[in-house]
Amino acid sequence: MAVLPPDPVFSLRCPDMGAVNSICFHESERLLAGTLKGRVFLWDLQTNRSSLNFEVGNAPITNLHHTKEHLITQEKGGTITMYSISSNSYVKERSIPGNHLGYCRTALHINPNNTNEQLLFYPCEETAIGVLHVTDPAAPTQMLIPDDPQLAKLGSVTCFKPFECASQLFLLAGYESGHFLTWDLSSGVMIDVMELAPEALTVDYDPNTNRGIVGGASDKLTTFSYQRQSMQLQRGSELCIKNPGVNCVRIRSDQKVFASAGWDGRIRIFSWKSLRPLAVLTQHKQGGVMDLAYSTQPVSMWRAPIMAAAGMDAQISLWDLYN
Repeated sequence: MAVLPPDPVFSLRCPDMGAVNSICFHESERLLAGTLKGRVFLWDLQTNRSSLNFEVGNAPITNLHHTKEHLITQEKGGTITMYSISSNSYVKERSIPGNHLGYCRTALHINPNNTNEQLLFYPCEETAIGVLHVTDPAAPTQMLIPDDPQLAKLGSVTCFKPFECASQLFLLAGYESGHFLTWDLSSGVMIDVMELAPEALTVDYDPNTNRGIVGGASDKLTTFSYQRQSMQLQRGSELCIKNPGVNCVRIRSDQKVFASAGWDGRIRIFSWKSLRPLAVLTQHKQGGVMDLAYSTQPVSMWRAPIMAAAGMDAQISLWDLYN
């Protein structure tokens, strides 16, 4: 039985912001929001005020990433734009025209042993996935294209998750057909395929516990793991949720909890160890919750790591949960 949830520590609202598709933290004291109107809002979490906003384009922003030196935006249609930080503002560096009509979000992998090695994975036309070197504009873009004639018709890519295992980098990618492909990125070779979850929209995986979670248009969350020697996917259990539709799943880095963001506006918190439901957060009452993000360090205002959630109701809720 899910217990009564706490209230958020704060809700960020701004009349000009409108619906929010994507959020990301920058060094725990700043939060960025990408909106349906195609603008980025920068929130200062020491004052809880928006200190800057600017237009990226006319299309909705579907995803954001922030590294130490760059902001990366993804727009509906697939266009990727990279900005550098300059004198309390953002300067556009380069843009990659998109050709993706689906809803797959970009993913960023930063090598923990070399923070200059940053790879951005982005959806391309049909089944293709592009791999962009963020810090090296001269490096060629790698393309991952599933061209095995024995593969079922996959449809467009819908979600993916890069991860490291035994010092090797892999990419798990889900497709419209419900198939999930695993790529060995050192060779660019597809090493596994499995029909895991139909209509998948979001995936997360934790290599330390060797378990992942998939959400999508159904009323179920599906867990999975890898057989480590062969790197073959193994289906786990299914978790039923009350109403169908999940936009985002996120495993917290301490592996204590994971959260799902629902079409019904509910944020569901689960124990990562037992998969037991812990709380259902109901702060967002109009429209779905589109994205979730965790701060990597405690936010000084609340002296605790914070989870942020944002969606179609034009607010960003901040939570101090199970820390």
